[in-house]
Amino acid sequence: MSELPSSQRKFAFIVNPNAAMGAAGREWPHIRALAQQRLGAVLECITTRPGDARPMTREALLGGAKAIVCVGGDGTLNEVVNGFMGEHGLVDPEALVGFIPIGTGCDFVKTLSLPKEVDRAMDVLFRSHTRTIDLGRLQYLDHDGSPRSAYFHNVVSFGLGGEVVERVNRTTKVFGGFVSFIWATLISVLLYNKKKIRLRVDDVLDDWVVTWNVAVANGQYHGGGMWIAPDAVMDDGLFHVTVIGDFSLLEVFRHLPKLYDGRLFELEKVRSLVGKRVEAFSENQVLLDVDGEQPGTLPVTIQIIPKALRLITPE
Repeated sequence: MSELPSSQRKFAFIVNPNAAMGAAGREWPHIRALAQQRLGAVLECITTRPGDARPMTREALLGGAKAIVCVGGDGTLNEVVNGFMGEHGLVDPEALVGFIPIGTGCDFVKTLSLPKEVDRAMDVLFRSHTRTIDLGRLQYLDHDGSPRSAYFHNVVSFGLGGEVVERVNRTTKVFGGFVSFIWATLISVLLYNKKKIRLRVDDVLDDWVVTWNVAVANGQYHGGGMWIAPDAVMDDGLFHVTVIGDFSLLEVFRHLPKLYDGRLFELEKVRSLVGKRVEAFSENQVLLDVDGEQPGTLPVTIQIIPKALRLITPE
């Protein structure tokens, strides 16, 4: 962990004005004024469509920015993280990532206690205390069946999680993250059929499993507050893998609150594993949830990238 004097930093802000039903765009003038007051001149990059944040991040880093601050939700932060990663690793190993969370889910901040209040978030950026966190790298199929690769900072899940995220992202989020995700979860549970998946986790597991959802977690929370991996640590070099097994529909509804309060692992049909590499295949179509976005389907291979990214965090 370290701290870099503000005079030696060049901040670039990547802003998704549509995040949280436009709240990020409405807040940005206030955030920009605070940033200029606390940090000096900053580079301003405003996205216009999904996917913009990744090349904007890459361009800012190549232009000499030493701290990239994401203003948006987990999906925008995922794009920023991918902008840091080049063909042979980090574009700039010394550059920092900051996050002002304004989005539908913002699950990532719960693991690291990153502040949501703008004034407190700006204090954190000013001090630029850093923690080096792990990332995950996944290889999967996009919706055209073409192989793709990407990085993630929080959680990849497949099964019901992919269905939920797909439903959240194509419907209104006007009632906020928790309500959006719980509504989408309830509808998806009613319409979803459990999948049979061949799952391999290091040399710990290699078997077919009937499952509602599998979460490969670097952080602890996803899905608008589901506490899917209470023991996950973001710099331990391990994924925490949660397999939600062959529950009946009645059991799913009865135990749904346990997803939010940490009691999930009291259930015999829930399995928890740790590992550095996860592979999954199914004869059915199984959708992915990657940091709150839905980019494609199984098969997937997921690997841990230890100590990959320097994140600005509270001390």
